[in-house]
Amino acid sequence: MKPSPKRYMELFAHYLKPQWRRTLLMTLSLLGGIGLQLLKPQILRYFIDTAIARGATIYLLAAGLLFVIVALLNQGITTSSAYLSQSVAWTATNHLRHDLVAHCLSLDLAFHKAHTIGELIERIDGDVDMLSNFFSQLVVNLLSNVVLMLGILILFFTIDWRAGLVLSLFTAVALLILSQMQRRIIPLFVKLRQMSAEFYGFLSERLTGTEDLRANGAVGYTMQRFYALLRQWWQITRKADLTSIAMGNTSLIIFVFGCVLTVLSGTYLWSRGLATIGTIYLMFSYTNLLSGPVNQIQRQLQDLQQAQASLQRIQELLSTTSSLTAEADRQLPPGALSVAFEHVSFGYEPELPVIRDISLAIQPQKVLGVLGRTGSGKTTLARLLFRLYDVQEGQICLSAVPIQMTRLHELRRRIGMVTQDVQLFRASVRDNLTFFNHAIPDSRIIAALEEVGLASWLQTLPDGLASQLGPEGEGLSAGEAQLLAFARVFLSEPDLVILDEASSRLDPSTERAIERAIDKLFTGRTAIVIAHRLSTIKRADAIAIIEDGHVLEYGNRLELAGDPASRFAHLLTTGLEEALA
Repeated sequence: MKPSPKRYMELFAHYLKPQWRRTLLMTLSLLGGIGLQLLKPQILRYFIDTAIARGATIYLLAAGLLFVIVALLNQGITTSSAYLSQSVAWTATNHLRHDLVAHCLSLDLAFHKAHTIGELIERIDGDVDMLSNFFSQLVVNLLSNVVLMLGILILFFTIDWRAGLVLSLFTAVALLILSQMQRRIIPLFVKLRQMSAEFYGFLSERLTGTEDLRANGAVGYTMQRFYALLRQWWQITRKADLTSIAMGNTSLIIFVFGCVLTVLSGTYLWSRGLATIGTIYLMFSYTNLLSGPVNQIQRQLQDLQQAQASLQRIQELLSTTSSLTAEADRQLPPGALSVAFEHVSFGYEPELPVIRDISLAIQPQKVLGVLGRTGSGKTTLARLLFRLYDVQEGQICLSAVPIQMTRLHELRRRIGMVTQDVQLFRASVRDNLTFFNHAIPDSRIIAALEEVGLASWLQTLPDGLASQLGPEGEGLSAGEAQLLAFARVFLSEPDLVILDEASSRLDPSTERAIERAIDKLFTGRTAIVIAHRLSTIKRADAIAIIEDGHVLEYGNRLELAGDPASRFAHLLTTGLEEALA
């Protein structure tokens, strides 16, 4: 979908309106600079003609002093204009980045599974960076250069209509030639942006999986693919650079020819007594000055095309909507929540359902143990309950309220989940536990660490809660990282707790140490425990066994354990871990 001029102006107005004073000052600076550029050759013409006519020295000195003042003033305006434009651009693009990040975070998990981290970074940073010139000076500069070009042509007509006509025809031909060349380079710049996004997406994915690549001998293939992408990128870059160089050389030749035309025109006018030496110099200066706006106009049109490519991708990202249905504002009742899955079916690809017609019910303050082989759909149930995805058939209710009818923020505030994959940040222990919520006092954080048995670990840290954790929990054992995830749940104080293979990374001694903490965590709360280990579901009130997306067996744990014909009793007899392997 190609952005329309209206979309350009809407974006331009939305992000520049809050800083309209600086934008206005930047515009006035640019226009003031145009006036001074046109004035300097006029001063020099006066100086030359006065000197040739042996005019009074005082007039020459005054003209020289005025030229110096105008030149310094022009430099000052240029500097202030550059500062203002950068300030405007950074403010606007940072606000746009903020909106893009917030939008991406609001999208469902299916979107993030379909797009690599590197690709999203390139969209949020790379494409927005391409718009910085668009926000700062592109539109204003384009208009100001058009005004400067028209001003020069009008001044040529005031000198002599023939000189004005010649220069006007030359300018039209120059713009036509440069615009035709510019059309050839636009597709190359679009390919460069696409290639950049593909390369950084590949790089991010491979660097994230460095450990697996090394362990499985895929480094050679990865490097081969890396060089292949670089070769593709180089070929496109080479074509774009060669075309840019050709455009630059063509522009130089065109304006050398323009200067020749101006000299010939001036010589003709001087021979007829229609122009002075100072006027010929003025014509030559204005022709040289004209190369600036003509080149900048075609370059800014090129920048506008590149901005259009970036804006198109940004608009596509902003127009991407979450597959999660619209939220209502029904409040969940306070206290422990009941859970009901009512004929729920779902597939990550709709034509390939992962779970089919599942119905389960959990009463408040009860614990449900969910068992099943890998890929049976257990984790999918947790994701649906947390609304990382929406069900495709049926519905899920919390205390009789369909989860689509309550706000996501409220829903996720009331549910705490611990998975086997713990995401830790390059931040302090405090921020990793509170997710950067500084309203939580240190006393609560320390109490949560004591609950999960990490009090002694905290004492070993050089700066306590302010100690920095490395990327992805560098320096922590898998068990310590898992215990930090449990501490997070203690701090969030949810009314429904989901443990998805949460003890799979704990050694037996660490798992025993956390048993008391889990008992306390479950007190007064509803809980769902997804597990392979028998010890993890021994506190469950009810058991659900999932197989191939269906509920194979569901009932009271003690009753199922006492029924020799039940699947659960068979698992207890043969060994849970072996039977579910």
